[in-house]
Amino acid sequence: MKQLSLPQIALPGAAALMAAECSAAQSDEKTLEKLWKVIQQQQEEIAELKAREKQNESTRKQLDELITDRRQAPAELTPKSSEASSDIAKKADILASEVEKLKTQLVIPETRQYKSQYGLGPAASQVYRVNRGLSLGGYGEALYTNYVGDKGSSKDTFDLQRAVLYVGYKFNDWIILNNEIEFEHASTGEGAEEKGEVSVEFSQLDFLLHDAASIRAGLMLMPMGFINEMHEPTTFHGSRRPDVERYIIPSTWREMGAGLFGEPLPGLQYRVYAVNGLNADEFSSQGIREGRQGGSNALAENFAVTGRIDYSPHFVPGLTIGASTYMGDASQEERYLGRKISAFTQLHEGHLQWRYKGLEFRTLGAWGHIDNADVLSAAKGETIGRDNYGWYTELAYDLMPLVWKDSSQYLAPFFRYERYDTLASVPTGFTDDPSYDRRIYQIGLTYKPIPNVAIKADYRNIEASGNSSGKRPDEFNLGIGFIY
Repeated sequence: MKQLSLPQIALPGAAALMAAECSAAQSDEKTLEKLWKVIQQQQEEIAELKAREKQNESTRKQLDELITDRRQAPAELTPKSSEASSDIAKKADILASEVEKLKTQLVIPETRQYKSQYGLGPAASQVYRVNRGLSLGGYGEALYTNYVGDKGSSKDTFDLQRAVLYVGYKFNDWIILNNEIEFEHASTGEGAEEKGEVSVEFSQLDFLLHDAASIRAGLMLMPMGFINEMHEPTTFHGSRRPDVERYIIPSTWREMGAGLFGEPLPGLQYRVYAVNGLNADEFSSQGIREGRQGGSNALAENFAVTGRIDYSPHFVPGLTIGASTYMGDASQEERYLGRKISAFTQLHEGHLQWRYKGLEFRTLGAWGHIDNADVLSAAKGETIGRDNYGWYTELAYDLMPLVWKDSSQYLAPFFRYERYDTLASVPTGFTDDPSYDRRIYQIGLTYKPIPNVAIKADYRNIEASGNSSGKRPDEFNLGIGFIY
């Protein structure tokens, strides 16, 4: 039998006692003192209830009953002294205000636990931890870039890259809606994308059927790499996302579809979805990035499958190893040079992350292939790579425990090396552009005064193979990010 907590036992009794006192209230001072004792007792119970992190459905009902009793009380009270009646009403208003505040905190609590769940970032996972109803969260990023050396046509910039709002709704214990709405570059306007966009990054329904297998449907993030699903700025180093996870694994990559996710064994997680395919008509020398359809009147003549598996063994704390894949035709039944072709596109990646005490290590490698890249290249008038690849490795160490042992702050220098080529191999008869074969050396520092806020500084040296046309200036980046 379920054991009732003190608030669950005390609140109904207190509400009943208050109703009885109200119905039998007299104008004498003795009755007023009794009623005030009841109110004080209820305030103490509410204070205890606020200290609890989780509230169940019965608590909500008790709170509703308490509000109803309070609203009915003034009509039932018939004291001879108007001054006493006013005093009772004021004290009851104080109680009602506290109760309403508590009900609000059941939806938007004063303190939160930030933890990633079901493949999403800590802020995006908030909806899974509310009892019922609305959940709000979000994140933002701002970036200053100073180009160093031979800038060419590059201009220094200061940009509010993203302001994101998470809006979730928990219908019950097993049906959950989660949405991410993103505002880019602080403004919207016609024309170039640099003026900013408002877009839905994901909008999905989760049906939590069982730990081993649950259903997800809607506009979903592709479960590939480190960044595509978990791209909140406090979860990665550097003011910019790694280029390998922007051009080889395009971020933020989302498509319409449905699939399964779960944890069949402790530490073993998976996600597998069927989604609409990419649009090969938007492929370019920079890769498949612009072929993302993002749920905007997406062509669905061809479908694709994507999946991911991660394992975090209990015997090696902090270690996660995993892999993901994407496969599907991207031709969408379009004609290229007067005929239909298969633009079967595949992308595979493997990743490893290890966090041990202050040490953080990440590495990721990805390889992709596009069928009939020669036909696509001829139709597009530019070289589209038959193969592409990229990899990076990253090392960081939190120095704060060495500087200030008992501090909850975070200070980590990091180093990252990236190598990628969107034209790793080109179709016969088409020219390779070595400027797309790039190497990036990056050093930086991440400081978190609190876990929700990250202040970042880094320097990127970007090298390209071949002639000077592919040369890019170095970058000094200074950024700030936050989640809530």
